[in-house]
Amino acid sequence: EVQLVESGGGSVEVGGFLRLSCTASGFASGRYCLGWFRQAPGKGREWVASVPTNVEPSGFPYHANSVKGRFRVSLDNANKNIVYLLMNMIKVDDTATYYCAADRRVVGSCSGGDYAFWGQGTQVTV
Repeated sequence: EVQLVESGGGSVEVGGFLRLSCTASGFASGRYCLGWFRQAPGKGREWVASVPTNVEPSGFPYHANSVKGRFRVSLDNANKNIVYLLMNMIKVDDTATYYCAADRRVVGSCSGGDYAFWGQGTQVTV
């Protein structure tokens, strides 16, 4: 059973920095997309960023246009089952619950789409 556990949320000032972490367990062998979605109050869930687990050293990352240049997704170099979301130049619009998500994809982009596995979410308030 795949499990995803997020940490690192909290309150941050505009322009500040925050790092979210997610530890995955229960992966079968093969390539996964591992990344982040967010849901702001009253809005739908939005894909933020993701990265495949099968490329050294940290995979080729994908970022939504709304966060490109400010956020960066990356895998832990020592443990490919840990994914980070580095959030810089944070804006009020970044206030949301952030969810770690994973999906087994043998090939293809990790950008958006349906993800099969979800964490419980961590709140970021700006």
